[in-house]
Amino acid sequence: MRAKRVIALFAAALLLYSVVLGRLFITASNREYGQTAMAQTVTTLTLSPRRGDFFDRNGNNLTGYGTEYYALSIPSEGSYTRLFDYVSYREQTLLYQRRNATTPFLVQVSTDLTDQGIYTYARTGRYWPIPVAVHLLGYLDGDGNGVSGLELTCNEQLSDSGGADYVQCITNASGQLMEEQPPRLTETGTQANGVMLTLDLGIQRACEAIAQQTIQKGCILVMERRTGRILASSSMPVFDPDNVADSIEANDTSLLNRPLCAFNVGSVFKPVMAALALEKDMGWFTWECTGSTEINGHVYHCAGNTAHGMVNLDSALTESCNCYFIQLGQLLGGKAIQEIAARFGFGETQTLAEGLSASAGNLPDANTLQNKGQLAGISFGQGELLATPLQVLSMMNAIANDGVFLDPSVLLGACTADGSRVIDPAEQTGQRKAISDSVAGRLQGMLRRVVEEGTGRAASEVPGGAAGKTGTAQTGRYAEDGTEIMDLWFAGWYPDEKPNYTILVLQDTATNTLSSCTEIFAQVCQALYWLENS
Repeated sequence: MRAKRVIALFAAALLLYSVVLGRLFITASNREYGQTAMAQTVTTLTLSPRRGDFFDRNGNNLTGYGTEYYALSIPSEGSYTRLFDYVSYREQTLLYQRRNATTPFLVQVSTDLTDQGIYTYARTGRYWPIPVAVHLLGYLDGDGNGVSGLELTCNEQLSDSGGADYVQCITNASGQLMEEQPPRLTETGTQANGVMLTLDLGIQRACEAIAQQTIQKGCILVMERRTGRILASSSMPVFDPDNVADSIEANDTSLLNRPLCAFNVGSVFKPVMAALALEKDMGWFTWECTGSTEINGHVYHCAGNTAHGMVNLDSALTESCNCYFIQLGQLLGGKAIQEIAARFGFGETQTLAEGLSASAGNLPDANTLQNKGQLAGISFGQGELLATPLQVLSMMNAIANDGVFLDPSVLLGACTADGSRVIDPAEQTGQRKAISDSVAGRLQGMLRRVVEEGTGRAASEVPGGAAGKTGTAQTGRYAEDGTEIMDLWFAGWYPDEKPNYTILVLQDTATNTLSSCTEIFAQVCQALYWLENS
């Protein structure tokens, strides 16, 4: 009996052993199990992708500047303490959050720490210490993908042909490196093609320097007159593309790309009214300005209630007489004003790249302008009229360009990774005739006199001369001290006779300014002069 029990126990043990052995055999021969086990011991860390760069029209690099370093933080090796002094505040937070991590991770450091026994990997940085054209270019997320601006719209183009380098670490269950198994860096050896822009780095930097010294909120734009290409686009205040969180927290509107946003227009719209008057052969119209005029029971004023006396189209534009243009608008009619404004691009969305467009602003329709009050408002650029700096720049460029309206552009096309040549040109800028050569010629003469004798006299001394129009737009908003908030403009061209550039200056939500828009325009003209003659 006892022998039978022993035999039974032996048989059971043998069966159990056979089951376990069979299970081990199946497990060992199953590739999926093997791959799963391997994944538990290999950590793959991706470095920033080899993203393509932006270049200016001359092949100068606008991104891809300097060197960034990434250190490998390994669990249980005192990485938190060793790396803390070499990381930014943001990375210090990351280190703290992951101080008890069980797998290695990468953290950006300020210098190469290889000589301290820390695995460190060098990468090309993205933005300059003082970034260039940040609002137009935009910024990236933590994974190196575009979030805004051209970084977003050109994201696929800048990343598709490149690759990401990565570091592989073989670790034990505690996340420590296996003995005699140092991290292995795998480099793809390729970088994505770049994108060449119409920007000119010298002109862009000059405009940014001027804006920093003179503008609290606003923008400066420079367009190449004969092509419609944007040579400079500066928006204030600026933000740090490597630390966007600060701007979000500050809530200071620094993330707004102002050239693409709509603002109240004011008197910078008056050249459109003058163009229509010339087309309708109404240049003869005169008006005695007493400083105010009444339409439908509402009294409108010239700036400072200035009485300009007897004025005609030329002198009214020179002195920016609101009363004259209000009365002129009543004669011209809302339908005609709406139609010519549309020819000049008002109320029209302007697309700089697929996915990057300016606001259409607001151009009141003909029915709205049947109301005499609305008609009076648009006649001197007020009322419901809203426009972007890009629209006002394009309007002024059409006048300087003998009546030919050019769609603005910022892309020359995809280029080689080093920016040496364009390999896939962007589509050509569209164009149309906004006004006749003769009307444009007469307007050019009037806008020269605005600078020589009128409200734009602060720009009269620039070498080569200039032309343009001022604008002061009421916003209907007031500061805490009761001061009215204004949108201030100057749009014009330089040099006077054979212009190469059309320039726009905006100071928005202004109650007081460091410099007038005309003075800032003059500084831009001076910079262009020195850049051309240096």
